[in-house]
Order: sequence, then C-alpha cells, then structure tokens
Amino acid sequence: MIDIKKHIRDVQDFPREGICFHDITPLLQNGEVFSAAVDSMTGLVSGVDFDAVAAIESRGFIFAAALCRNLGKGMVLIRKMGKLPYSTQAESYDLEYGTDTLEVHRDAVAKGDRVLIVDDLLATGGTAEASGRLIRSIGGTVAGYLFLIELTGLSGSSRLTESVYSVMQFEI
Repeated sequence: MIDIKKHIRDVQDFPREGICFHDITPLLQNGEVFSAAVDSMTGLVSGVDFDAVAAIESRGFIFAAALCRNLGKGMVLIRKMGKLPYSTQAESYDLEYGTDTLEVHRDAVAKGDRVLIVDDLLATGGTAEASGRLIRSIGGTVAGYLFLIELTGLSGSSRLTESVYSVMQFEI
C-alpha cells in the first residue's frame, strides 16, 4: 500500500507568510503514486450516481481527467473568467483578498445531469461552493464533491450542501 501523503511536500510561507502550501508536484512526478491517488479517488465515489465530472481549474483538471478515464465519464471544465471560447455562464465569489469569477459553457451538461465536482484541495470551500452554484445555474444537479486533500481546520466542507469525499485530510 502506497502512503500517498508522504508524497505531498509542505512549503512554508507560500504563497504568503503564515501559509503552509501542500504541494502535490512530487505526487504527480511519480507515476505509481499518482495512479494510487487517482485509484483512491475513484474508489471513494464508486457508489455515487453521477453522469459527468466537473473539473475546477487548474489542478482539478489533472485528477478529473484521470478519474473520467477510469469511470468512462465525460468532463466539464470550470475555468477562470475569459478562458472558455463558447457561450458561458459565470459565477462570482468572495476570496480572502477580493473576488473571483468562474465560468462554464452553458451547454456543458444536460438538464438534470448529476455532476461530481472535482478539485485537488478543499480549503475554505468558496471555489467549490461557487462551482456548485455554476453547475446548478446551467441545469445540472451536484452529485457531490471530490478532493485529493481536505484542510479540515478551515471547515470548507460545511459550506457545501452535498456529500464531500476526500482521500486525505490535513489539520492546519
């Protein structure tokens, strides 16, 4: 059994002083560990009913693409404003230091499709919460949220009304 957590590097004071950044690049650089991480994520949602996977930019794309391949599902891209080429729906949300906006193609899911939202890390939950609103605004239903890492001390999962699945938790 591979200890995936051992392949997460802690970088102190990044991106600013007082923050401990959990760097997934060592995990990504090791094919066996990356496969184990994706297999763990796949296993967590094996009993969840969903039609598509929505990936949050940008590290969510990495895990969602592999998950889609494992499960034979299609992938919906949730991107920062101005990055998608077709007709989009936008959702703004608050950050610690301002606001940001996410977009999705308006035709990314069919009405009533159950969508699993995937990202690498759940912190305060703002991005995931906005992603859920975005999926609902185009007619989808959120089937749940899946993360590789959850920072439990920030209570991000409490902002999400649907089930939250995470491979590993870190206290902050």
